[in-house]
Amino acid sequence: MSRKCTLNSCKAVLSGHKVSHSNRKTKTKFLPNLQNFSLASEALGRVVRLRATPNSIRSVEHNDGLDNYLLNTSSCQLSPEAKKLKRQIKVAIAQKAAAN
Repeated sequence: MSRKCTLNSCKAVLSGHKVSHSNRKTKTKFLPNLQNFSLASEALGRVVRLRATPNSIRSVEHNDGLDNYLLNTSSCQLSPEAKKLKRQIKVAIAQKAAAN
């Protein structure tokens, strides 16, 4: 499993230098703060497990849930896993609308 946020495609491993007081540069990796989250999807009717950053989860909560966040966010900003979830949610909503 890669060190990437499953919601937001811009959060990933960064590389750079640690710089000491004497100005020596040592290569390092800066890892994102990834946490395991379980979010409920109302359209799918199930709980979705995600490995995401707390900042992404705050964005989801700000948009009133996973479904609204994915539907209101453009696909170019989402990771491939999130795009797949977005398609599943759109299909589920369309099926519920067709049933009514």
